[in-house]
Amino acid sequence: MNKPIFAAAIIMTATIFLHVIGGGEEVHVPMQAGGLSPLLAAFAAVLWHAVTVALIIMALALFWLVRHPNRPLALALIGLMLGWSAVFIFYGAVRLGVLWQMPQWTIFTTVPALMIWGLMMRKTGVDQT
Repeated sequence: MNKPIFAAAIIMTATIFLHVIGGGEEVHVPMQAGGLSPLLAAFAAVLWHAVTVALIIMALALFWLVRHPNRPLALALIGLMLGWSAVFIFYGAVRLGVLWQMPQWTIFTTVPALMIWGLMMRKTGVDQT
């Protein structure tokens, strides 16, 4: 079992719950009640739920990677998450002037770091059971 990738999978699973429960009340519900046009409210809902689906798929893929090495899948997930991290950093810095109002970038940086560690362990044979 690859322990760093397992840790990444656990963090991503927790992220799903943070997104749905905490983020839902803090972000999604106000967006839906905030007076957006019906079209913009529908787009916001679609994007919110698409993120939920993406987080679930990422968590499932990470759990798969714990026991089934697949470098292309791992690299794709790393790229996707680092892209999300960059978006949170950019908009936090540019629009808000501070990174800590949207701290999601910390998750989308930590998980790839754990994955890279896990890939390095696989390369050296450390995680072979």
